[in-house]
Amino acid sequence: MAAELHPCSGKLIGLSNSNRTAQRNQPVQEFNHGLVLSREPLKDRDVFTVRIDKKVNSWSGSIEIGVTSLDPAGLDFPSSATGLKGGSWIVSGCSVLRDGRSVLEEYGRDLDQLSEGDRVGIQRSTRGELHLWVNGQDCGAAASGLPTGLWAVVDLYGKCTQVTVVSCEPPSLAERDTERETVEEREQEDEEEEVVVCGVREEEFGGLTSAVNLAAATNGTLEEVPELPPTNNRPDKFPNNLEPETVLTEHQLFDVLNNAIVSLYRSEDNGGGDLGGGGIGRDSGTGSRGDRGSSSGGGSVNGTSSDSGGGTGNTGSVNSPAGGGGARLGAVTGGMLTNDALLFHEKCGTLIKLSNNNKTAERRRPLDEFNNGVVMTNRPLRHNEMFEIRIDKLVDKWSGSIEIGVTTHNPNNLDYPATMTNLRSGTIMMSGCGILTNGKGTRREYCEFSLDELQEGDHIGLMHKASGALHFYINGIDQGVAAAQTPAVVYAVVDLYGMAVKVTIVHNHNHSDRLRRNNAIMRALSPDVGRPRPAHSLTPDPDTPDRLLFHSNCGQKAAIISEGRTALRPHATDDFNHGVVLSGRPLHSNEVFQVRIDKMVDKWAGSIEIGVTTHNPAYLQLPSTMTNLRSGTWMMTGNGVMHNGTTILDEYGHNLDRLKAGDTVGVVRKEDGSLHFFVNGVAQGPAAWNVPPSVYAVVDLYGQAAQATIMDDVDLPPLPEDSSEGPTVMSPSSPCSVAGGNSANDLRFHQLHGTNAVITNGGRTALRQNCRSEFNDAIVISNRCLRDGELFEIVIQKMVDRWSGSIEAGVTAIRPEELEFPNTMTDIDYDTWMLSGTAIMQDGNTMRNNYGCDLDTLTTGSRIGMMRSATGDLHYYINGVDQGVACTGLPPDVYAVIDLYGQCVQVSITSSSGPQDNSLCTSNITEKSFPVHSPVAGVAHRLHSKHGKNVVLLGEGCQAVRVGGYAHGIVFSAKELKTDELFEVKIDEVDDQWSGSLHMGLTTLAPPELPSCPMSGLSPSLTQLRSKVTWLLAGSEVRRNGLLQRQNYGASLDRLTVGNRVGVKRCSDDTMHVLIDGEDMGPAATAVAKNVYAVLDLYGRVTAVSIVSSSVLEDAGSVKAPSLSSDSCSEGEEDRTPVEGGEPALVPNTVMTFLENHGKNIQLSHENLTAARVSSYNQGLLVTAQPLPRQQLFQFQIDRLNASWTSSLSLGVIGHSPDRLNFPSTACCLKRSVWLLQRDSVFHNSLKICENYGPNLDTCPEGTVLGLLVDGNSCLHLYVNGMDQGVAAQDIPTPCYPLIDLYGQCEQVTIVTNNVATVGGESIKARCQGDMEKADMVDGIKESVCWMPHPEVNPNKTCEYQALCSRFKDLLTLPDGYFNEDAKYNLCYCESCHKLRGDESYYKRGEPPRDYALPFGWCRFALRIKPHCDVSNSFKQWHIAYHGTSVGALRRTLDHAQLLSGTSSIFSVSPVKTEGPNGYSEPEENSSNSLPDRDRERDREVPRVQLSPTMRYSGLEMFAPKVQFRDPRSHCCHQAQVGFQVCVRPGSYKVGPQTLGAIEPLDPRFSNTEIEWITKDQGGTLLYGLLIRVE
Repeated sequence: MAAELHPCSGKLIGLSNSNRTAQRNQPVQEFNHGLVLSREPLKDRDVFTVRIDKKVNSWSGSIEIGVTSLDPAGLDFPSSATGLKGGSWIVSGCSVLRDGRSVLEEYGRDLDQLSEGDRVGIQRSTRGELHLWVNGQDCGAAASGLPTGLWAVVDLYGKCTQVTVVSCEPPSLAERDTERETVEEREQEDEEEEVVVCGVREEEFGGLTSAVNLAAATNGTLEEVPELPPTNNRPDKFPNNLEPETVLTEHQLFDVLNNAIVSLYRSEDNGGGDLGGGGIGRDSGTGSRGDRGSSSGGGSVNGTSSDSGGGTGNTGSVNSPAGGGGARLGAVTGGMLTNDALLFHEKCGTLIKLSNNNKTAERRRPLDEFNNGVVMTNRPLRHNEMFEIRIDKLVDKWSGSIEIGVTTHNPNNLDYPATMTNLRSGTIMMSGCGILTNGKGTRREYCEFSLDELQEGDHIGLMHKASGALHFYINGIDQGVAAAQTPAVVYAVVDLYGMAVKVTIVHNHNHSDRLRRNNAIMRALSPDVGRPRPAHSLTPDPDTPDRLLFHSNCGQKAAIISEGRTALRPHATDDFNHGVVLSGRPLHSNEVFQVRIDKMVDKWAGSIEIGVTTHNPAYLQLPSTMTNLRSGTWMMTGNGVMHNGTTILDEYGHNLDRLKAGDTVGVVRKEDGSLHFFVNGVAQGPAAWNVPPSVYAVVDLYGQAAQATIMDDVDLPPLPEDSSEGPTVMSPSSPCSVAGGNSANDLRFHQLHGTNAVITNGGRTALRQNCRSEFNDAIVISNRCLRDGELFEIVIQKMVDRWSGSIEAGVTAIRPEELEFPNTMTDIDYDTWMLSGTAIMQDGNTMRNNYGCDLDTLTTGSRIGMMRSATGDLHYYINGVDQGVACTGLPPDVYAVIDLYGQCVQVSITSSSGPQDNSLCTSNITEKSFPVHSPVAGVAHRLHSKHGKNVVLLGEGCQAVRVGGYAHGIVFSAKELKTDELFEVKIDEVDDQWSGSLHMGLTTLAPPELPSCPMSGLSPSLTQLRSKVTWLLAGSEVRRNGLLQRQNYGASLDRLTVGNRVGVKRCSDDTMHVLIDGEDMGPAATAVAKNVYAVLDLYGRVTAVSIVSSSVLEDAGSVKAPSLSSDSCSEGEEDRTPVEGGEPALVPNTVMTFLENHGKNIQLSHENLTAARVSSYNQGLLVTAQPLPRQQLFQFQIDRLNASWTSSLSLGVIGHSPDRLNFPSTACCLKRSVWLLQRDSVFHNSLKICENYGPNLDTCPEGTVLGLLVDGNSCLHLYVNGMDQGVAAQDIPTPCYPLIDLYGQCEQVTIVTNNVATVGGESIKARCQGDMEKADMVDGIKESVCWMPHPEVNPNKTCEYQALCSRFKDLLTLPDGYFNEDAKYNLCYCESCHKLRGDESYYKRGEPPRDYALPFGWCRFALRIKPHCDVSNSFKQWHIAYHGTSVGALRRTLDHAQLLSGTSSIFSVSPVKTEGPNGYSEPEENSSNSLPDRDRERDREVPRVQLSPTMRYSGLEMFAPKVQFRDPRSHCCHQAQVGFQVCVRPGSYKVGPQTLGAIEPLDPRFSNTEIEWITKDQGGTLLYGLLIRVE
């Protein structure tokens, strides 16, 4: 038969190479319609083989192959092969389907995992069986009973995009023999459960050692045991001879060894199998259906015994004769020698579906039902028999997950319950991390693992020991005894509950599964794996180089390069874990392992983790992250330390998550067993004790950490000398302990303590383990007696909200060695004084209530101290404050006692402990503060003379003191901060009567703009300062204008005390950094403006600070480059001279044009300066022909939009030459070195890296000018109408090319050249200066005029919301003469428009200045100013206010050109009968009969009009009633409101409270007590604009 494809094929298939190659067209856009068939029907035994040529990663699924009886000549090709009916068999993934329905779920190789270059074939055998061949290997029979006359089918599905037919012929003779043997062996193996060593004569297998030695002699030294791919079948027997000259293949050798290992390991577990001559095999006690044996004499099978030497094999055993020196591998008990495999019983829960020969169970309707998923084994478990399952599928819908256990109930007679924990007899189940017996909890926390947290692929096992004990195993790790005595006959039971949907029984002959179980079997061969090695192996040979390198076995997403010196995650922006790497050998004692971080990404949270493990990397199944490993592992992660996945130190050292590229981290195990970590060469102190020798170094390239390199010994810091903090006596139940000492600061916790307590951190930290299941038995005591006047102080570091009650503290005269630790210390009835809650207790009896403090109310961070005075009085200190005498008459030698009871989980001794030291220094920042850096050479910083009303400046502005209250303590730096200039203060005084603490940040509010009187113009606290943009750190929260931006940023400012330093700076990447005691806490905020002042608030506890930083001196001739984002023409800065030219103007401009290579729908014109999309909505990609120089602003203008489409343009840069770039349909399909701005998000290689950046580009109207700039720090900036939006992305490569995608609405753009107004250009300067002279510019007009492009290139185009409001205005039929003819003064305040202009929320206006809010959400139509109105400079001195009114009152108000008290607005004092009962229409307003009477009545009234500085008040429906109208364009109904923006003469109105009875603040900037203005002066208001809001 010719190896060709039929010319008829799927609709997306293209054939070439004489119909031998098939390619799916549009592989990125389409994933199916890729069917091809063979040209002729297959002949029996012919293997139709194709090679996978190309794959893409855009889709899931891959090649599918099979046969069909349908003739391709008349076939209506379906979209995929699984849609073929009428006699079709298809292999898809690892399943076999007949006519689209699954007939076999687990078969052969998974086709989805094949790679380019792999070969896959299909065959019909002479017996009518379907066989799959992968890379020349027969996967066995997939189906039987196939008819003749079948065509081969190949589906180029999903990832597979191109294949080539390579052959169509019968397999070779050798392959046929292999095929025949494989079929026979598989038929036999299907009837067996497990394989053991059988029928081996002495000369064939002289023992396990002989086999290992023979393997080494035959195939070379055995360094590592390779893992057998799951598709290859293992030989069931040893070869007939193992002569030295016999060459075994790698897989044969592996199988021989593992058969021996399995038998030895099991025989050790069961006590059977003696190594040595004359060993006696153990009687299995059951019959065997074994039907295989050795072809050589001497062995016996089928239940017969063979006598050899002194050994005797009993019934059911398969024995090997053992001579004098031979080793005998005894058989194990029970199921180890039977073919009665463990399967699921056919009777099961009502929703269970069994498959895969009853080895797989699946719960039907997993998204609708969560129970009725119980399955049991088909027979009882035998002693020491492992029952293990693999989790195949989970759903993320329910709570709870799989449950597993044993039951005495026979499945044939059991009426299955909905869930197994409902059974009230004969059942033991593991549920979560606890054990339930007969449905009731008997152990709350049986193990550290929780079944509810396991993932797909994890293994769960159980074993019923011969002793009656029940053990559970998770991923091969024994969790210990779950139940000591269980009945002799039990069935295994699995409950597919909640999230668990599908499981499969795992049999031990599966190599990969056996190796997965933490290499327990490999330990039988290598006892030193994961165990301490002899001491002499730790001493390196000085003559032999023993260089530390990374081991080649690393995480799935990691790679080792540079000859083992460097580890990296090649796709760090796609994956954040699976980056674990280990050292190639164990660390020597006192050997420092240190790595340098080479590369980081800013996409993920978390960063590098480092530590040690006892696991050998050659045999370790590496987890996704090392902290998931639950044995033999110590890791430093963040600023904590974890042991076996459990945190043992919460705040240990420098936070690894804040490290940057170039920083170093290291670890060392010292000779005394202590573990130390290093950060940038600085020792962080002891992290753990009793760490065994022979540990491997571990680096987890997690999250941001992408690459690290091992540093040579010459680069390492000198190892620090042993500190006095090390233990001298080890507690058998504690990681460390400390003996008594004589120094003043040697106070530690004693090594003796309660059963649930753990002592760590060199004896300075105590914690209660299993804190959510145990609430007591956690008493700790000081290591020595307290001296007179010596303070013993601890800080609470961790609490849980599970229990009632909390920490108890006191003293006892009982020596720790004589103390039998009770459940709680108040149970002691002699020589003990304790404070519990508010009660003072002596010897367990309350002697005093209502003491000065309540320990049950303390929280994390609180400090508790105890002191015995020289007179025998006991004092308690809370947060450094003496609470008075608690009791008297204490004996001289007392020990401090802490009871970690109830909610209190972890405490640490503070540095305040010691004789006569009652300082307030408690925080970990103080204990681990960084060296104080000397101030930068220059002029000392100063504070500005304008500040909060409770602040007094001293020392020529270098010190600030709050003299009253707890607020009104805001102070500013005297000058704007330069880039990377640190402004730092030291705390001088604190007052503990207040809560809260210092706030610090940056603000665009210039102190010179504040009024001269310090009593006004400033908010009480920094969190309320919102007149300008302010970024601040309050506690550990980052806020922008009072709104929360980030939580848990770093160390809390609330914990600072006297002597601590805190600083702030604005970095070159437009980020704000806060430094505490010299330690940079990392970026706190992004997109920070360039012209900012440092601002701090002496709030709460902090009452006095002094400046410790200096400003950097500038060269005399230096000139500061003005910022592009300067608000020189903004409201409130009218008198400033506009700046000239930003940074980009300093760089000579390169002429930029569009490249001729572009999207297929693009047409260029005007010397390649204009690009237009001529059809469709996509295929509009553009790049520039020239790379973008650093510091040059590239700008283009949006010329034309088409509202027929949705979405709009994208823009960004590409980091490689676009000359030969094959442009996709949209920019988001570019995935190599691309940074893209789309909507309000930033993407890197199609992955989103930032949200809420800048305005939404989809809302940019025609005429908008967009720009891109890469600054000197390789940071990308977006400019909108000349306004810098801040840093969008970092690490932009050189060169880079601007990229524009004319998508959706955007159809044409033009590059803005030098003769058109650019940022900082002369034209804008002139316009800005000119427009500043106009007196009628208010609330954002100047911003709009100053930053919008020149009218010649930017004709006024309104947004859709403004157009809708304009159509409503037209429906009002108001005369055009009332409105300003210049439409540029009409401003839309919708979200998109005001963001594009960069409007602030609040501005100041008038003399004296008064705040007003911009009317966000409204649209303003400028009114014509009457000639008689004063529009001179005095007009600038008027204030801005708003007036809500009804539609019916508009015309009359405009006719009078001022607000009248008699209008229909609710602001009228006297009720006027002008509104109907519905409040929306005024039928009498235009009545000619009633109008004169009302006018005369109004003339007699005193006019009183109410206003407000914010439309949040004036725009309420009570003041501005809603009216409904139909849009003449869209014919949709909307509701509208109207109001006026007015200018009010200062002094003509009074400020008063709101009259609506509102409780909540109506506007965050204005108090409800001053949100309403009342005026009686008819000439005191001037209508400036009509406001319209449409819903």
